[in-house]
Amino acid sequence: MFALFTDFTASGPYLGQLRAALHHLAPAQPVVDLMHDAPPFAPDLAAYLLEPVCRSLPVRCTVIAVVDPGVGSDRAALALEADGRLFIGPDNGLLEFVARRSDDVLCAPLPTADEEVAPTFHARDHFARWAAKITQTGLNRSGLEPVRFPERGWADDTPRIIYIDGYGNGWTGIRAEMLSDQAVIAIDEQHLERAKTFSDVPRGQGFWYRNSSGLVEIAVNCGRADQVLGLVPGSRIRLVRP
Repeated sequence: MFALFTDFTASGPYLGQLRAALHHLAPAQPVVDLMHDAPPFAPDLAAYLLEPVCRSLPVRCTVIAVVDPGVGSDRAALALEADGRLFIGPDNGLLEFVARRSDDVLCAPLPTADEEVAPTFHARDHFARWAAKITQTGLNRSGLEPVRFPERGWADDTPRIIYIDGYGNGWTGIRAEMLSDQAVIAIDEQHLERAKTFSDVPRGQGFWYRNSSGLVEIAVNCGRADQVLGLVPGSRIRLVRP
């Protein structure tokens, strides 16, 4: 199947046009909307989100990943096979942690987009075309030349908010396995301790927990952490006790 990870949002024509292009190119292959509210214009945040939300995808899934403020510029685009899954996206760091945390990696740059490709919509006109082709042939037989993955050298974890979900919870770029149960997180003057789940703390109280994607997440029981704690994508947190 195809899985779509973008910052397009669900409004406007972009998601529908991308799905229509994939249906035209590979009508028998289902399309799953993984998420379309990735941090806009921020591949340095979205990279920490892409890898964990793709962990449960089946082998042979093709992910089209688009957080691409440099679309239409001279930035390159990549095809990446990582532990049996294919990723197509811009070479701007978005695929960094998919590559870094995979055991079996093969990477190749996509050709430069031709004149028929809308310079502001590579996802529909360029990425979809190559996703369909490589899904059918495999990266080894696609005619693309493998290269070493162009690493950015970003830290393995980042103490920032990378995503605000629909409940107002703040996902961080810290893998939950990196913190002990006794860890304390500070946001301004507010200190947050760990809880296993929401109902373990009183209504209105903030806490952190290990979310279902394996990241440290900040929440308020029956409230919105973004409003109560002033969280936005990019907000920094502090570890008072790791």
